Amino acid sequence: MNKVIETIRMRRTIQDFDGRPLSKETLLALLDNAIWAPFHSKKEPWRFILFMGDGRRVFAEAVLNTRQPEFVAKHGAQMLEAYCSDTPAHLIVVMRADLPQKAWEEAFAATSALIQNIQLLAWEQGIGVVWKTSPYNESLVFLAAVGVSPEEKVVGTLHLGYFSPDAIPAPKPRTPASELLTIIED
Repeated sequence: MNKVIETIRMRRTIQDFDGRPLSKETLLALLDNAIWAPFHSKKEPWRFILFMGDGRRVFAEAVLNTRQPEFVAKHGAQMLEAYCSDTPAHLIVVMRADLPQKAWEEAFAATSALIQNIQLLAWEQGIGVVWKTSPYNESLVFLAAVGVSPEEKVVGTLHLGYFSPDAIPAPKPRTPASELLTIIED
Protein backbone atom coordinates (compact mmCIF):
# COMPACT_ATOMS: atom_id res chain seq x y z
CA MET A 1 0.00 0.00 0.00
CA ASN A 2 1.20 3.53 -0.74
CA LYS A 3 2.76 5.19 2.36
CA VAL A 4 0.43 8.23 2.19
CA ILE A 5 -2.64 6.04 1.83
CA GLU A 6 -1.48 3.84 4.69
CA THR A 7 -0.91 6.85 6.97
CA ILE A 8 -4.33 8.31 6.12
CA ARG A 9 -6.09 5.01 6.78
CA MET A 10 -4.16 4.06 9.92
CA ARG A 11 -4.20 7.42 11.74
CA ARG A 12 -6.41 7.49 14.82
CA THR A 13 -7.21 9.91 17.58
CA ILE A 14 -4.99 8.96 20.50
CA GLN A 15 -5.95 10.02 24.00
CA ASP A 16 -3.61 7.89 26.11
CA PHE A 17 0.03 8.89 25.91
CA ASP A 18 2.91 6.77 27.20
CA GLY A 19 4.73 9.47 29.17
CA ARG A 20 7.74 9.94 26.90
CA PRO A 21 8.50 13.65 26.55
CA LEU A 22 8.23 15.45 23.23
CA SER A 23 11.00 17.86 22.36
CA LYS A 24 10.45 21.38 21.07
CA GLU A 25 12.69 20.48 18.14
CA THR A 26 10.47 17.54 17.18
CA LEU A 27 7.34 19.67 17.34
CA LEU A 28 8.93 22.55 15.44
CA ALA A 29 10.04 20.17 12.68
CA LEU A 30 6.51 18.77 12.57
CA LEU A 31 5.06 22.27 12.21
CA ASP A 32 7.66 23.26 9.60
CA ASN A 33 6.35 20.44 7.41
CA ALA A 34 2.67 20.90 8.25
CA ILE A 35 2.67 24.55 7.13
CA TRP A 36 2.82 23.35 3.54
CA ALA A 37 -0.97 23.08 3.64
CA PRO A 38 -2.67 25.07 0.86
CA PHE A 39 -4.01 28.54 1.63
CA HIS A 40 -5.74 31.19 -0.49
CA SER A 41 -4.48 34.43 1.00
CA LYS A 42 -1.15 36.19 0.47
CA LYS A 43 -0.02 35.15 3.93
CA GLU A 44 -0.71 32.03 5.97
CA PRO A 45 -3.84 32.55 8.09
CA TRP A 46 -2.59 30.51 11.07
CA ARG A 47 -0.33 30.76 14.08
CA PHE A 48 0.47 28.46 17.00
CA ILE A 49 0.63 28.62 20.80
CA LEU A 50 2.54 25.71 22.37
CA PHE A 51 2.38 24.66 26.02
CA MET A 52 5.09 22.26 27.22
CA GLY A 53 6.79 21.51 30.51
CA ASP A 54 5.60 23.82 33.26
CA GLY A 55 3.69 25.83 30.64
CA ARG A 56 1.09 23.06 30.61
CA ARG A 57 -0.15 24.39 33.97
CA VAL A 58 -1.01 27.72 32.29
CA PHE A 59 -3.08 25.79 29.74
CA ALA A 60 -4.73 23.58 32.39
CA GLU A 61 -5.63 26.53 34.61
CA ALA A 62 -7.04 28.43 31.63
CA VAL A 63 -9.31 25.46 30.89
CA LEU A 64 -10.33 25.06 34.54
CA ASN A 65 -11.17 28.77 34.78
CA THR A 66 -13.92 28.21 32.20
CA ARG A 67 -15.62 25.61 34.41
CA GLN A 68 -18.10 25.97 37.23
CA PRO A 69 -16.60 25.91 40.76
CA GLU A 70 -18.45 22.68 41.57
CA PHE A 71 -16.87 20.96 38.57
CA VAL A 72 -13.41 22.24 39.48
CA ALA A 73 -13.85 21.05 43.09
CA LYS A 74 -14.84 17.59 41.88
CA HIS A 75 -12.59 17.12 38.81
CA GLY A 76 -9.95 19.86 38.96
CA ALA A 77 -7.12 17.78 40.41
CA GLN A 78 -7.73 15.02 37.86
CA MET A 79 -7.74 17.52 34.98
CA LEU A 80 -4.55 19.17 36.23
CA GLU A 81 -2.89 15.75 36.33
CA ALA A 82 -4.11 14.88 32.83
CA TYR A 83 -3.08 18.21 31.31
CA CYS A 84 0.15 18.74 33.28
CA SER A 85 1.57 15.24 33.63
CA ASP A 86 -0.15 12.83 31.28
CA THR A 87 -0.10 15.00 28.13
CA PRO A 88 3.35 16.13 26.94
CA ALA A 89 2.19 19.08 24.83
CA HIS A 90 -0.84 21.23 24.05
CA LEU A 91 -0.85 23.14 20.77
CA ILE A 92 -3.46 25.77 20.05
CA VAL A 93 -3.91 26.44 16.34
CA VAL A 94 -5.29 29.91 15.77
CA MET A 95 -6.44 31.72 12.63
CA ARG A 96 -7.28 35.31 11.85
CA ALA A 97 -11.02 35.76 12.27
CA ASP A 98 -11.52 39.44 11.45
CA LEU A 99 -12.00 38.66 7.76
CA PRO A 100 -14.80 39.03 5.22
CA GLN A 101 -16.99 35.89 5.06
CA LYS A 102 -15.40 34.29 1.97
CA ALA A 103 -11.85 34.94 3.24
CA TRP A 104 -12.87 33.60 6.68
CA GLU A 105 -14.16 30.37 5.13
CA GLU A 106 -10.96 29.97 3.10
CA ALA A 107 -8.80 30.63 6.18
CA PHE A 108 -10.80 28.11 8.23
CA ALA A 109 -10.52 25.46 5.50
CA ALA A 110 -6.78 26.07 5.12
CA THR A 111 -6.18 25.92 8.86
CA SER A 112 -8.17 22.69 9.08
CA ALA A 113 -6.00 21.23 6.29
CA LEU A 114 -2.94 22.31 8.27
CA ILE A 115 -4.25 20.47 11.34
CA GLN A 116 -4.78 17.33 9.26
CA ASN A 117 -1.17 17.65 8.07
CA ILE A 118 -0.05 17.86 11.70
CA GLN A 119 -2.02 14.72 12.56
CA LEU A 120 -0.63 12.72 9.64
CA LEU A 121 2.96 13.85 10.13
CA ALA A 122 2.73 13.16 13.86
CA TRP A 123 1.31 9.70 13.25
CA GLU A 124 4.27 8.79 11.06
CA GLN A 125 6.54 9.59 14.03
CA GLY A 126 4.52 7.64 16.59
CA ILE A 127 3.03 10.83 18.03
CA GLY A 128 -0.66 10.73 18.80
CA VAL A 129 -2.94 13.74 18.50
CA VAL A 130 -6.36 14.64 19.89
CA TRP A 131 -7.95 17.53 17.95
CA LYS A 132 -10.34 19.28 20.36
CA THR A 133 -12.94 21.88 19.53
CA SER A 134 -14.16 22.11 23.11
CA PRO A 135 -16.38 24.94 24.40
CA TYR A 136 -13.41 26.45 26.26
CA ASN A 137 -11.94 27.36 22.86
CA GLU A 138 -14.71 29.98 22.62
CA SER A 139 -14.47 31.26 26.19
CA LEU A 140 -13.19 34.83 26.50
CA VAL A 141 -11.60 33.86 29.83
CA PHE A 142 -9.67 31.01 28.19
CA LEU A 143 -8.71 33.05 25.12
CA ALA A 144 -7.31 35.89 27.20
CA ALA A 145 -5.39 33.49 29.46
CA VAL A 146 -3.66 31.73 26.55
CA GLY A 147 -2.91 34.79 24.43
CA VAL A 148 -5.55 34.62 21.70
CA SER A 149 -6.69 38.06 20.57
CA PRO A 150 -10.32 39.05 19.87
CA GLU A 151 -9.43 39.16 16.14
CA GLU A 152 -8.56 35.46 16.17
CA LYS A 153 -10.35 32.10 16.33
CA VAL A 154 -9.10 28.86 17.83
CA VAL A 155 -9.58 26.24 15.11
CA GLY A 156 -8.36 23.49 17.37
CA THR A 157 -6.53 22.60 20.52
CA LEU A 158 -4.25 19.65 19.85
CA HIS A 159 -3.04 17.40 22.66
CA LEU A 160 0.11 15.56 21.56
CA GLY A 161 2.26 12.75 22.87
CA TYR A 162 3.95 9.48 22.04
CA PHE A 163 1.78 6.41 22.41
CA SER A 164 1.99 2.66 22.72
CA PRO A 165 0.73 0.59 19.79
CA ASP A 166 -1.62 -1.02 22.33
CA ALA A 167 -3.41 2.35 22.67
CA ILE A 168 -4.51 2.48 19.02
CA PRO A 169 -8.29 2.23 18.83
CA ALA A 170 -10.08 0.27 16.13
CA PRO A 171 -11.11 2.29 13.09
CA LYS A 172 -14.58 3.74 12.84
CA PRO A 173 -16.51 2.41 9.86
CA ARG A 174 -16.45 4.54 6.75
CA THR A 175 -19.13 4.81 4.09
CA PRO A 176 -17.67 3.91 0.69
CA ALA A 177 -17.24 6.95 -1.52
CA SER A 178 -19.40 5.31 -4.18
CA GLU A 179 -22.37 5.62 -1.81
CA LEU A 180 -21.74 9.32 -1.27
CA LEU A 181 -20.97 10.27 -4.86
CA THR A 182 -23.30 11.92 -7.33
CA ILE A 183 -22.04 11.65 -10.88
CA ILE A 184 -23.31 14.00 -13.53
CA GLU A 185 -22.38 12.96 -17.04
CA ASP A 186 -23.51 13.67 -20.58
